[in-house]
Amino acid sequence: MSNLLVYENPMMVIPSLANMIGLNEAIVLQQLHYWVDKSTHIIEGRKWIYNTYNDWQEQFSFWSLSTIKRIFRSLEDQGLLLSGNWNTSKMDKTKWYTIEYERLEALELAPSLPKKEEPCNETEQVIEEIVTPASEKTEPVIEIIQYLNNKTNSAYRSSSAKTQAIIRTRILEGYIVDDFKKVIDLKAAEWLQDPYMSKYLRPETLFGPKFEAYLNQKPFKKAFSEEEFDLND
Repeated sequence: MSNLLVYENPMMVIPSLANMIGLNEAIVLQQLHYWVDKSTHIIEGRKWIYNTYNDWQEQFSFWSLSTIKRIFRSLEDQGLLLSGNWNTSKMDKTKWYTIEYERLEALELAPSLPKKEEPCNETEQVIEEIVTPASEKTEPVIEIIQYLNNKTNSAYRSSSAKTQAIIRTRILEGYIVDDFKKVIDLKAAEWLQDPYMSKYLRPETLFGPKFEAYLNQKPFKKAFSEEEFDLND
């Protein structure tokens, strides 16, 4: 018998969860749930766990450190993972985590929205585009991403599982397509011509936790200097 077939504790993954948030994210979230459930650290009414990225890599030894960081960041961007610093010493930057179970339940209650795994490489993306009928794609997501791409001259994909999850979360909160377009318009006016800030004209920033604040901000007004006017006119 092969030593590679379940002779050690396996990591579990729920296929439907992987379809919603991505395979790697589902694996990590399931492992985090295992540890959160066993945790005795209760802060602000929630159970928390803590580890450094190097410690997490001991559990996920098949991934590089940068991949693990990217997965954790993706889970935070999707609103499924909360992080904090509850260390006694503020010099200790070890991150604490807990799962936002309410957000997870909200995703589960959205059966009409598509749940697709984000392709791992360009080959899988091509296969996905061939076998997935256009009717199965989320029309609001397509409309929103097309609007963002047109406004910012970008090429974001509406088929991205991460992008779909972020937009789906906001829609579940009651926001409509016009709200997304308003945020895109406001932030494009403010950031598009800024070499540093223009990189934040992306779905995970625009439609993330600060979405409501962006939606309710006042329109950006450029501050003009005297040099921009011809005072002799």
